[in-house]
Amino acid sequence: MSRPKNVYLVNFPSYKPDPSRMCTREIFLQIASQTGKFSDETLAFKKKILERSGIGNMTYGPKSLMENPAENGNMEEARKETEGVIIGAVDELLAKTGVKPKAIGILVVNSSLFNPTPSLSAFIVNHYKLRSNIFSYNLGGMGCSAGLISIDLAQKLLQVEPNCYALVVSTENITLGWYVGNDRSMLLTNCLFRVGGAAILLSNRSSDRSSSKYQLVRTLRSHQVDDNSYNCIMQKEDEFQHVGVKISKNLMVVAGEALKTHITALGPLVLPMSEQLLFLATSVARKIFKMKINLYIPDIKLAFEHFCIHTGGRGVLDGIEKNLQLNEWHMEPSRMTLNRFGNTSSSSVWYAKLAYSEAKRRIRKGDRICQIGFRSGFKCSTVVWRALKTINLNPTLDKNPWIDEIDNFPVQVPQDAPIAF
Repeated sequence: MSRPKNVYLVNFPSYKPDPSRMCTREIFLQIASQTGKFSDETLAFKKKILERSGIGNMTYGPKSLMENPAENGNMEEARKETEGVIIGAVDELLAKTGVKPKAIGILVVNSSLFNPTPSLSAFIVNHYKLRSNIFSYNLGGMGCSAGLISIDLAQKLLQVEPNCYALVVSTENITLGWYVGNDRSMLLTNCLFRVGGAAILLSNRSSDRSSSKYQLVRTLRSHQVDDNSYNCIMQKEDEFQHVGVKISKNLMVVAGEALKTHITALGPLVLPMSEQLLFLATSVARKIFKMKINLYIPDIKLAFEHFCIHTGGRGVLDGIEKNLQLNEWHMEPSRMTLNRFGNTSSSSVWYAKLAYSEAKRRIRKGDRICQIGFRSGFKCSTVVWRALKTINLNPTLDKNPWIDEIDNFPVQVPQDAPIAF
């Protein structure tokens, strides 16, 4: 068997929309009101969600909804939104790396809810005139951790393609994902999701090691196989045939169980032997000798210096912080990303830790980074990286979604932030 090829992360621009697309919480509620689709009770419910969400006043909305929310929820406007995000992220990536489009041999694109024909991957191939024999994949319906699944797929393809670049593009569409009904279980996505995207360049070329930022250590996926988990996040129609994403009340319970299952599988791969032995000893004492002692919970912080957690919402972040026993410093990048950019779906893990921590100059050579994502189904994914160098961004030369405002963060995020509406 041949030795696995090393996979390097060369760069990963996260898209930052034009300031004219900035959507304060007040503007969001005004847009919702202007559509004429929502009852007063629904608007009050949305206001309550936003006040407790952890989302701030500097997130971004799509042009279609911000300029004419009652009329622009159509395929043409949805294409404009997603294509604009993709071009913005990929153009920046190519400019940063100097890689020519024809040099890219693998393309993986993920967008969960918006999957037009021709596909988004076909759009990228045509727009950038990528080579005709490129391995091109378009992942849909895989939820908010599809970006990590895309990394997993790309690295597997890089194991069989020598001297190759892989382009991964992660995004989601707000225009066609906008729910116009009054079912409370389907309103959460309207309130939390915002415009965003990321383009990631991977390489298995040994010559790229010196210019790359990170090396891929491992990927892991786990799947909860039961009806309760499968049905907890479901795109469907409400009683008036309005399409939206229904989120069940037991989501946090399902997510907690998924995280426990996943960490149980991840632990033996990354934890120090001392932690594994303590866990094994207490497990044997409880199960074999029936001793009334607490099961030892391994300290996952001994395996990683940084955590990039999908910004699914304040409740998701609170749950992960508690279950993994993380501290405020570990959670800061994800909480600030939720506040500044909202839930950008599969791209949030790129804004959340790597971009934020690079801007804060927290990444040191040898640091281990764990990206964690959840998605419908119900599934959990992790991708583990190791920093190849200490990252010191130059504010005047290096483009980063945080770099020109990083000194303003972290900010205090209250549990309840009233909105004047």
